[in-house]
Amino acid sequence: MASTAELTVDGKSYSFPTLEGSEHEKAVDISNLRDQTGYVTLDRGYKNTGATQSAITFLDGEEGILRYRGYSIEDLASKASFLEVSYLLIYGELPTQEQFETFSNDIRHHTLVNEDMRKIFDGFPVNAHPMCVLGSLVNAMSAFYPDSQDGKNTDLHITRLMAKLPTIATWSYKRVLGHPTNYPKNGLDYIPNFLNMMFALPVENYKVDPVVAEALNVLLILHADHEQNCSTSTVRLVGSSQANLYSSIAAGINALWGPLHGGANQEVIEMLEEIKEGGGDVAKYIDMAKNAKTTGFRLFGFGHRVYKNFDPRAKIIKKAADDVLSKLGVNDPVLEIAKGLEEAALNDPYFVQRKLYPNVDFYSGIIYRALGIPTNMFTVLFAIGRLPGWIAQWKEMREQKEPIGRPRQIYTGSNLREFKAIGER
Repeated sequence: MASTAELTVDGKSYSFPTLEGSEHEKAVDISNLRDQTGYVTLDRGYKNTGATQSAITFLDGEEGILRYRGYSIEDLASKASFLEVSYLLIYGELPTQEQFETFSNDIRHHTLVNEDMRKIFDGFPVNAHPMCVLGSLVNAMSAFYPDSQDGKNTDLHITRLMAKLPTIATWSYKRVLGHPTNYPKNGLDYIPNFLNMMFALPVENYKVDPVVAEALNVLLILHADHEQNCSTSTVRLVGSSQANLYSSIAAGINALWGPLHGGANQEVIEMLEEIKEGGGDVAKYIDMAKNAKTTGFRLFGFGHRVYKNFDPRAKIIKKAADDVLSKLGVNDPVLEIAKGLEEAALNDPYFVQRKLYPNVDFYSGIIYRALGIPTNMFTVLFAIGRLPGWIAQWKEMREQKEPIGRPRQIYTGSNLREFKAIGER
């Protein structure tokens, strides 16, 4: 016999079915709440609301667990390539050798971007934020591939997005430097190709550092999906109107741009710069953070709104950060400050008791800084990593034929008022 939850409203009882997920998460299905009772729930930020049933990502914030399609993030980050993980998220299983070669080759042969899109790009100011440019150009892809609106050739559109997003992402970086843009090279794998487009110059040979490539591979895997977060929910909500893949992903990019979401690693570096400009006294700023109500100083990159334990991604990315800093031998006072903050957070009882450990944004910011990537490009790298997760979520939402999203509200405005002509107001 199915379980139910009883709700008493105005002296009358109502029964609602309960659900249990494959990892024993429990939910009350209130789909018919308003029809039965006339009430809706008020859940600011949807922190207690399950908007869908998904088989893509499992996250347990209390235990510090993250899995894609049942595979632990630890195994995937240490044993898989980003494209393998992308295939897993999008299609549900890790690819066979044949499937992987087909997927990789298809992406290689779609990395070129229509030259007419360069005309759109050239219309942006030189100092336009790269995320603004990225979101706009992804949305413009709907115009270049109008068949995306009819729901056909989905796999081709997925391939195009996976292939072209890194190419588009590098345009803004090169333009700010005043350097010519690099065309993709089909002989390179996904991540070396991106690094080549970012850093190669026509006047000299560029050799991809394997330590850098591996660090970026890990970073992209760690960012590939994270359950129903702000940008992912945005992709699903926009897609629920049957908007095409490109416009849905563009909406996700714009949601990710916000400093409370994808911009967090940029804020980490800006915080470290602030500490450096203030004299670099780590102990002083640790004390200021402990007295934030008085000082107004906040540490970015510590703790997580979902993980109540250590962020499992941070454990993995810490090693990648250590490897990159060791390999490159970067002499940067800002990164020295970061090391001091990390040590304090891992050992100071104030941080340990509150579980304010360094999170993935803290370490990803350090890696990007060490690689010489400007802070306004950090969120672009995040978007490249999150792309397969967004695609998987959009695809699942369409395959499940989910209804159009339509949240309710509690109205708090004026009651009915009499209209007065402008001369009487």
